[in-house]
Amino acid sequence: MPNECVIGVDVGGTKILVGIVRRDGTVAARREHRTQTESQDHLLAQLDAAVEDLLDDDVVAVGFGIPSRIDQRAGRVVASANVPLLDVDLGDRMERRFGLPIAIENDANAATIAEWAAGAGRGTRHMVMLTLGTGVGGGLILDGRPYRGSIGAGGELGHMVLEYGGAPCQGSCTGRGHLEVLASGHAADALARTLLGARATAHDLVDRARAGEEPSREALTELGRRLGAAIGSLVNIFDPEVVVVGGGFAAGAGDLLLQPAREIAAREALVPARDVVRIVPAQLGPEAGLVGAGLVAFEVLDAAA
Repeated sequence: MPNECVIGVDVGGTKILVGIVRRDGTVAARREHRTQTESQDHLLAQLDAAVEDLLDDDVVAVGFGIPSRIDQRAGRVVASANVPLLDVDLGDRMERRFGLPIAIENDANAATIAEWAAGAGRGTRHMVMLTLGTGVGGGLILDGRPYRGSIGAGGELGHMVLEYGGAPCQGSCTGRGHLEVLASGHAADALARTLLGARATAHDLVDRARAGEEPSREALTELGRRLGAAIGSLVNIFDPEVVVVGGGFAAGAGDLLLQPAREIAAREALVPARDVVRIVPAQLGPEAGLVGAGLVAFEVLDAAA
């Protein structure tokens, strides 16, 4: 089908991006909705409506990027940190509703696949991605293939333990001292409130740092150092060609975050991997998750052919 396309759905804790995605990763149409987090039923109804809004005869599959732990064997959402999806057979439900092949993927894995296929990791065979937004997501490309683990729940890099017995993680996670609680946009929000007042956000912290205010710069430097410690460990474990850092918070902070991350990663990583790995910003911006959701829909479609 020369005009075949898929619908990609990138579900976030605050917004949902939905679009028509073509095989080359281009987005032909795009919609944005504020995420309805009142209940699982509200969110599922919203996803139904968002897909129906773009559905036409050229759409041959639908892919969902979800901020959740996924059991790929069953297409099942096991648990979620920032959206009300728990123990739901999302793949089967959506297939019955729309009569099309359905792909379900962790949102950070989807963004990783997009950056590998069409962004900062293009041309590599070994890539790590970290996405810094409300939380911290992650994804892996190992030997030219997306890595999902034994049941599809792998790549939860934001839940690496950086500090044993540290601060409680957020959402439904029961862990402590995870990268997510130490270097996310949520962590930056907390620092902003401490430094700048009860209504301050990570955006304010970045603005003040760019204006030269030293306490705000030092706060972002510390977040970057924590990120770098995690990257150093990932380099030691996986020996990637490139580590791609994306997500809204990382994009806003830029080198205020990445430069200290590079410095600490260089200290923590071992030679020879330390000397060849590149740590770079993502290229696809907020559309990475949407593009990736579309690309995994094509992956499922081709596997069924």
